[in-house]
Amino acid sequence: MTTSAPVWDCPFNHTDGLEFDPLLKRLLTEDPIARIRLPHGEGEAWLATRYEDVRVVTTDRRFSRAAGIGRDLPRMTPAPIAQVEAINLMDPPAHNRLRRLVAQGFTNRQVERMRPKTQAVVDGYLDEMTEHGSPADLVRHLSSRLPLTTICELLEIPEQDRAELRGHAVAMMSMGPGTGAGQVDAKAALRAYFSELTAARRRDPGEDLISALATARDGEELLDDQELAVMAMVLLVTGHDTSTYQLSNITYTLLTHPEQLAKLRTGPELLPRALEELLRFIPFRQGVGIARVATEDVELGGVLIRAGEAVHVSYLAANRDGRMFERPDELDLDRGTANHMTFGYGTHHCPGAHLARMELQVAIGTLLRRFPGLRLAVPAEELDWQTGSIWRYPRTLPVAW
Repeated sequence: MTTSAPVWDCPFNHTDGLEFDPLLKRLLTEDPIARIRLPHGEGEAWLATRYEDVRVVTTDRRFSRAAGIGRDLPRMTPAPIAQVEAINLMDPPAHNRLRRLVAQGFTNRQVERMRPKTQAVVDGYLDEMTEHGSPADLVRHLSSRLPLTTICELLEIPEQDRAELRGHAVAMMSMGPGTGAGQVDAKAALRAYFSELTAARRRDPGEDLISALATARDGEELLDDQELAVMAMVLLVTGHDTSTYQLSNITYTLLTHPEQLAKLRTGPELLPRALEELLRFIPFRQGVGIARVATEDVELGGVLIRAGEAVHVSYLAANRDGRMFERPDELDLDRGTANHMTFGYGTHHCPGAHLARMELQVAIGTLLRRFPGLRLAVPAEELDWQTGSIWRYPRTLPVAW
């Protein structure tokens, strides 16, 4: 059993398109339970990259997110992203209570009820793109609009507020030099906005998800005012970020893998399976997310992790683990299993995964159906990729048809 290890310096700043980070590949191959140093926070952390080890860390209650509250844990961004009252820093049983309440807004039945409205919104956006003419920027016409519209409709956020809230959400995810103050300000602005909005919904509830959370009971308990405000904030940020960038990333990946795209065009019924493989394959973010802390000594993959030590996991690396996925670095739309970790795993698996899948199915399916000759309008190597954020995506995606 290993009790000490060399330390890897891990900036996790690989921004070459959607190429898998070679540092993550090395860690997965050479040191799957590695000691790492991240750009921000104090000290070092462990990083689990193998699928099975990630599964253990995300399901074993000896690895706690709540135990890290108040500590300056190693992280990617200058300021911590999560609020201390947020569900993504809670452990069971407190986490279970909020999770049950939030899940009421994301059941399969409720998401399917949203599909016709989502289809109408997508049709409208693509009508505008058609009217604009070829070439057009898919980010401007579709990717940056649909997920934000969907989650804001679900929360009934006034249309005039949405652009500003989106700007705050983007600022929160910045990780470059000098972005710490902007992160703090953005988080404070979002919190103030949702404190006021949720208080109004509690006084005068409507039919939206925030109102449902404001009045929902778990036994005799309601969410308190702070819990409700932070929950609404988390739902806005997480409810549109991943889908926004994955719409562009998935389209780019299909357009640069013509054999796989042809397979999907000739068999559109394969789309749900194909999307699962695309979600597995695409490295949609930089580095790692929120650390956990070992609450007692734990052996993990032959390594002894001491009580109090920080532990990160890499869902990206787990998605490329050859022990779990045959030919992990190949895109194979016939693979199509939903056992990837793109929406997280275990206690903190994304509650909005059903909604994200529905949005992607509607948007990608409609895009391919309406634009059978869709192609990149510029060479792939000329695309401008986002840097300085935890998310990886093209800033613009010029397409032609």
